[in-house]
Amino acid sequence: MKPRIRNIFVIGCLGLLASCGPEEKSAAPAVKTAPAVKPADESRRFPKAELTETRVVDDHAMGKSFLPGGTVASYRKGQYEMFLVKMADAQSSAIALLDWKKELADAKLIPAFGGYFGKDGGRPVFVFTKGPWVAGVAGLNEKDADAKARLLASQISF
Repeated sequence: MKPRIRNIFVIGCLGLLASCGPEEKSAAPAVKTAPAVKPADESRRFPKAELTETRVVDDHAMGKSFLPGGTVASYRKGQYEMFLVKMADAQSSAIALLDWKKELADAKLIPAFGGYFGKDGGRPVFVFTKGPWVAGVAGLNEKDADAKARLLASQISF
């Protein structure tokens, strides 16, 4: 008699399992994305000597897909630029710096600054981080870019 009860029990369990099919999924609600946060205008942080204009770039500052928006300042009627991008944190800025290094031709570490100097699309660029900030100078030789970058770095606080 015991085997018969066991068989009935097993058949009953199998019947319950068979009746439990996959749940019907209702239509997924539309995913709401947060509106893109417009970057703050950081014009006040740029040195004023030789400054001709500043502009806020909503996304991909300096044309870099790995950067969000930021502020770009033009100097001496477009002869060179300085840029400043605020990332979520220092780790994000360090990752962005390494991404940029990969795109630089002849990238050279500037140990005293913790940044890199090289050519980006044929244009000289000096890029560095300071806390959550990615900053730099584009369009000047290494010596001049270093001097301008020091001025910019002195204006960055976090």
